[in-house]
Amino acid sequence: MAVLGLEITRRTPYAGGASFGDVGAYDRIDGLVTFGVDPANAANAGIVDLELAPHDADGLVRFRGDLCLLVPSDPHNGSRRLIVELPNRGRKLLPRYVNRAAPEPPSAEIPVGDGWLMRHGFSVAWIGWQWDVYRSDVMMGLEAPEALIDGRRIRGEVMVEIHANVPERTRLLANRQHRPYRVADLNDPTARLLVRDTPDGPSETIPRDAWRFAQEVDGAVQPSDEHIYLASGFEPGRIYTVIYTTEGAPVVGTGLLAFRDIASFLRYDQSAGNPMAGTIDRVYGFGISQTGRMIRHFISLGLNLDEQGRMVFDGLNPHVAGARRGEFNHRFAQPSVQPTPSFGHRFPFADRETTDPFDAGTDGLLSRQRARGGTPKIFYTNSAAEYWRGDGSLLHTDPAGRHDLEPEPESRIYLFASTQHGPGSLPPARLSPDEGDRGAHDFNVMAYQPLLRAALLNLDRWVSEGVEPPPSRFPRLADGTAVKNSAVVEAFQAFPGITLPDPALLPVIRTLDLGPESDEGIGRYPAVLGEAYPAYVSNVDADGNETGGIPLPGISVPLGTFTGWNTRAPETGGVGQIMKMQGITHFFARTRAEREATGDPRPSLEERYPSRDAYLAQVRAAAEALVEQRYVLEEDVDVLVEEAGERWDLAVSA
Repeated sequence: MAVLGLEITRRTPYAGGASFGDVGAYDRIDGLVTFGVDPANAANAGIVDLELAPHDADGLVRFRGDLCLLVPSDPHNGSRRLIVELPNRGRKLLPRYVNRAAPEPPSAEIPVGDGWLMRHGFSVAWIGWQWDVYRSDVMMGLEAPEALIDGRRIRGEVMVEIHANVPERTRLLANRQHRPYRVADLNDPTARLLVRDTPDGPSETIPRDAWRFAQEVDGAVQPSDEHIYLASGFEPGRIYTVIYTTEGAPVVGTGLLAFRDIASFLRYDQSAGNPMAGTIDRVYGFGISQTGRMIRHFISLGLNLDEQGRMVFDGLNPHVAGARRGEFNHRFAQPSVQPTPSFGHRFPFADRETTDPFDAGTDGLLSRQRARGGTPKIFYTNSAAEYWRGDGSLLHTDPAGRHDLEPEPESRIYLFASTQHGPGSLPPARLSPDEGDRGAHDFNVMAYQPLLRAALLNLDRWVSEGVEPPPSRFPRLADGTAVKNSAVVEAFQAFPGITLPDPALLPVIRTLDLGPESDEGIGRYPAVLGEAYPAYVSNVDADGNETGGIPLPGISVPLGTFTGWNTRAPETGGVGQIMKMQGITHFFARTRAEREATGDPRPSLEERYPSRDAYLAQVRAAAEALVEQRYVLEEDVDVLVEEAGERWDLAVSA
């Protein structure tokens, strides 16, 4: 067993001992897990540099991760189902995305929301997997082993991209606020700083004497091996790339093994050291955005068998992951990196084996897992934003962009039509709390949690009862619901008051040359960009709402136009570029006179709905139709109607 020990540091009643329906109360358990994996075991093949990490007396590579559990106080009342969520950049997101907990500042407490997971008897586990998280009572992380060559620390190149949203002179050498790879030599003359105006545009080199590895402290500039200082300032909207030599290579891929082995331990270990021993029949892996991409990486490496050859996860739900993977398993990887062209942007993209038109060979995301056995059921759930960033359609179109790919027998693919990356909420915002970028328009307020909750129960019934889930719903070339993104931009020209992206600057995924050692997980930076893979998005109707995927009642009975893209606010630079994750809420005019005054072709609210009650009656009917199709649960019909009423009140007062 790859878990050598679990140290429980705290066990307390969850939510003050609140009771959740027939399941009753829950306990929260916090602890620290010690792992020990055998680098020679076939189950660990493919983890870059694992064999270079120090071995203990038993030949095992050790590492430790934070653990948090929510379990029924009386295990007999639980559903015997466990969801293992990978913390997104150290954070527990499942309560917001499934329990409808309101977005709040990070806290050590786990918000209850409406308690949906608990009322359904799920146990939940979170495992620290990310080496560069600053660990705290809020942020979960991993103590990864370090790779050594002949007992010495490894030096090599690392690349950090800086996307400035406000003028500033000092930046941390990391994605967001994470531990950076330290600069080996502050005066290294080979270090480079490049800048470009667009993601795919040409770069220019900033002279070495114009910047340095330093930071501003109390008005003075001091040397720092964790920061970069540019005297002229990083300009909003421009994209900077710094490449430098670091020393010290954590085995980043041990995070993948932590995900696998904690699930295996909680499921199979029958010892007193396992607080869930004998209480779990089914295990599901869940990841959001960054960690959804990590689940795709996990399955691409065929890691769903533990060291004893046992299947670990019955089902996986990578949510809003698109068709990419990430920096989870190469030397000097930065797990939080998202848009930077790197290892996670490479072919293959779809489950099915396809041939890359640009000579990357023939491969499929599930190929290795199928060869080894233990392939789980998989739900791919996405918002429109993953399509607009250039990769979402590669889940279900061939890489040449000529035809649709049907999901494999183990998979379902669902687009939550006209939604943004994260679930929307009221009141609408324009500033992204994670990225710090600002939108030209109010963000998309459409909340898709009911679709995600139904998906989780459908996945469980598929695994445990053999009940086929509802059909995949995604944009298709064959029926015209999938179109080029530029075609949708053109259609939006008819709607007044919307700042449109420049079609020439819409994101795409390109082939990458990461150097001669890339197959061994060692990159050369920056990657040389090549050909673009075709990028399709959902077509839209006369109101600008998407026709591919599953429409929430707020989309099929609309109060406005809702998108998965938003343009950058002019003051943040990058004119014509879209934001990474945010959409738009653009309500219809209230009256016919208002819309005619602006030339808006979309019928007004008064032309569509005679009253608030009449509108909500249509919403309820649309929600009940989704229940019949099993995309929504009966228990969430009232939730959808209530949220629609809140949007109505906002739309008529706008």
